[in-house]
Amino acid sequence: PSVRLWSDFLQVQLHPRSVLVLRQYLHDGDCGCLEAFGQGESLLQDPACVEELEDRLHFYVEECDYLQGFQVLCDLHNGFSGVGAKVTELLHDEYSGKGILTWGLTPVQSNVGIPMVGFYSPQDCQSNFYRLLNTALGIVHLSRHSSLFCPMSLSGSLGIK
Repeated sequence: PSVRLWSDFLQVQLHPRSVLVLRQYLHDGDCGCLEAFGQGESLLQDPACVEELEDRLHFYVEECDYLQGFQVLCDLHNGFSGVGAKVTELLHDEYSGKGILTWGLTPVQSNVGIPMVGFYSPQDCQSNFYRLLNTALGIVHLSRHSSLFCPMSLSGSLGIK
């Protein structure tokens, strides 16, 4: 009855400090969806957001006996590619001797709702353009600050039409 976040749907209880809520992008927030790389990147320009992220990260790092590195899972097709790029940059700068394994994830895009291949509405073209830019910028920025970057998708085109 008290479902507020995506993590509330999980069967596994997550530690409260492992979920960072982006208030402006809640379903009742005032900014809408996080669809562009720059929007995600600008989230971590806010000192309060960076400070909260660093506090949560340090909470887990201090629990480690021997920290070997980090794994980052990041959506490439939307604004979270910008968030992931800034997070990997922060990890690279703060923990320079540690490995960062980054997984760039993209969903499979279906052709449902498209009457004929090759005919797209202006909204489809705009979302495909955003998806292409987000994926390209995400790959470049994530691979720059990662020890190993591995893009993953169930489609052969990284979800790009």
